[in-house]
Amino acid sequence: MEYNTGRIKTRSTDKMTDKNQQISIKTPSRTGRSGPRLTLRMAPMIDIIFLLLIFFLVAAKWRPAEDFLPLELPRASAATAAPGRTEPLAIYLFPTDAGAEVQIGQEATVPLPDENLSPALAELMEQLSDIMTRQGRHTGDPIEIITHSRLEWRYLAKIYNLFYGAGLSDITFQMTETTQDD
Repeated sequence: MEYNTGRIKTRSTDKMTDKNQQISIKTPSRTGRSGPRLTLRMAPMIDIIFLLLIFFLVAAKWRPAEDFLPLELPRASAATAAPGRTEPLAIYLFPTDAGAEVQIGQEATVPLPDENLSPALAELMEQLSDIMTRQGRHTGDPIEIITHSRLEWRYLAKIYNLFYGAGLSDITFQMTETTQDD
């Protein structure tokens, strides 16, 4: 029996054929007569399921177990420093009545007065260069800037820009907790 459903002619089947693997569903119409039968073709659905399964199997990241590679950690000792990492050069910044003061490690102190800041910054770079040469440091070695909580940001910005402009690339800031006494 053939039904005309618009442009496409469909043929209803009352049984499932092995060749097409179709399931027929009979749908009632509004007038009470049975309408054309809808069919679900199983072969394409099974193909899609297998394609999705293969996709997820290929896309999954298979990683080895964490205990797959043997690893022996060295024993810790307090006398040895970590190889490859140089201790950072500490640079302290303090506010003063006339401006600021920079202390390079425990070796030198350079005042930064408000009125003659450019010559003071040149003196700071000269002192820093001498200290780095004596300690055998390079421009890639770490520098840690430690500031007082009341230091004005303009001094910190100028010193940071000066260091960065001189080629010092590993500049960090020590994070400290402020208290009411600072």
